[in-house]
Amino acid sequence: MSTVFAAAAALSLPISLTRPAKFNTKKGVRAGFRVFAVFGEEGGLVDKKNPWGTLFDVEDPRSKFPQCKGKFLDVNQALEVARYDIQYCDWRARQDVLTIMLLHEKVVDVLNPLARDYKSIGTVKKELAELQQELAQAHIQVHISEARVNTALDKLAHMEELVNDRLLQDRNTTESGQLCPSPSTSMQSLDTVKGKSPQKSLNVSGPVQAYPPHLKNFWYPVAFSADLKDDTMIPIDCFEEQWVIFRGKDGKPGCVRNTCAHRACPLDLGSVNEGRIQCPYHGWEYSTDGKCEKMPSTRFLNVRIKSLPCFEQEGMIWIWPGDDPPTATLPSLLPPKGFEIHAEIVMELPIEHGLLLDNLLDLAHAPFTHTSTFAKGWSVPSLVKFLTPASGLQGYWDPYPIDMEFRPPCIVLSTIGISKPGKLEGQNTRQCDTHLHQLHVCLPSSTKKTRLLYRMSLDFAPILKHIPFMQYVWRHFAEQVLNEDLRLVVGQQERMINGANVWNLPVGYDKLGVRYRLWREAVERGAKQLPYSKPM
Repeated sequence: MSTVFAAAAALSLPISLTRPAKFNTKKGVRAGFRVFAVFGEEGGLVDKKNPWGTLFDVEDPRSKFPQCKGKFLDVNQALEVARYDIQYCDWRARQDVLTIMLLHEKVVDVLNPLARDYKSIGTVKKELAELQQELAQAHIQVHISEARVNTALDKLAHMEELVNDRLLQDRNTTESGQLCPSPSTSMQSLDTVKGKSPQKSLNVSGPVQAYPPHLKNFWYPVAFSADLKDDTMIPIDCFEEQWVIFRGKDGKPGCVRNTCAHRACPLDLGSVNEGRIQCPYHGWEYSTDGKCEKMPSTRFLNVRIKSLPCFEQEGMIWIWPGDDPPTATLPSLLPPKGFEIHAEIVMELPIEHGLLLDNLLDLAHAPFTHTSTFAKGWSVPSLVKFLTPASGLQGYWDPYPIDMEFRPPCIVLSTIGISKPGKLEGQNTRQCDTHLHQLHVCLPSSTKKTRLLYRMSLDFAPILKHIPFMQYVWRHFAEQVLNEDLRLVVGQQERMINGANVWNLPVGYDKLGVRYRLWREAVERGAKQLPYSKPM
């Protein structure tokens, strides 16, 4: 009722206690009194049964009003007129209140679709119950569809495992084909057949061998463009060889051996002079193609040091260390659309680059290893999966909202949904509002050292780029995360060098790491068609 009174106060409909002086027979409405018509959705008057009909079903007293105009009234007649006047005021007040109520119902009808048909509470409850039942059925159907998708993915994962098993078995058969099995070996094989499944393994053990030439025939990112100024140089190690990168007169980068042809002095100890790198020992100067262009204090000789194909693209410096002719195109490593680069960090790590890639391609270790950094508070799921196409080096983690890709020869790309840190189960990157994109380049410096290029991009908080010293904050955090890994991977490396196999028993969540190892093994033996790649 308070709503009715509020509506009445807002409308301020006047109720006269005096009889109107004139009558207007047009449309049956008397002067001074207007009837408010309430229109329905089609523009006509609302023709619905009113619950207050009995209260307002009062006969209009004007038809019985005595005609007394110009006549002298006695007391009885005056009382009769007054009585009819009061009846009229009562009738008009009822009509005004009815109009207010109809307007109120119209407001409710507009604001609340459930009231458009003037349904009873019981009817509304019944319809809500029916809607809830239909919604429950829809939820059941969604769960059925999800179960079908999961079944299909499980079948696909099983098929992938069979393919991996076949590759591993073929390799093991090739390795052991020259050997004659002993009786104990035959008995062990029989026991394996009787068991559920044979143990799978990869032979990644030491001592670490020299890098084969086939692994060098790729474009390798070695530095960020922002770190290579016109008057600076960057020394790098790549496949056990020392190189130095600098910009020539035209501003384009070049890569030459970091050893002077005269007395084998490291060139990076010198300086860049007019687009040439100058040896600090006797001042010999070399251009970006390795040609010596200046020899102070002596007769000029035709001397050249080795150089590598070098190219700059999308903020990175690339080199081709192999003997084969370089490919015409370089892969793009830019973050996805909508991301902005916030940090570019370079670190030298005392581990072999394959072990670092193994670590980066594995996420199941996070709630056990990174308990002080990004995985702090993560629960340990009962099952961790990496879902991926049957022939690919990319996919996504379940239950973590992380997409990941290994891009040959040494690159890991990942996109992480971070809308709910610490509560990642049941999420995926598409369901998260904000994301972190990471690029890891693991350049093989030597068999015990890796040059890591790390680029971090965000699709939110662009203002962070303009905060002073933010680069140092990101570097500190990246070093914290890596230090949590390094103490474990360095221990792996020590045991691998002593002959231990670091891939003894791969399990389900090792899928991407296993694929990387199978790909690398095929490259090292010079296979024409590499696994998990499109036909050439």
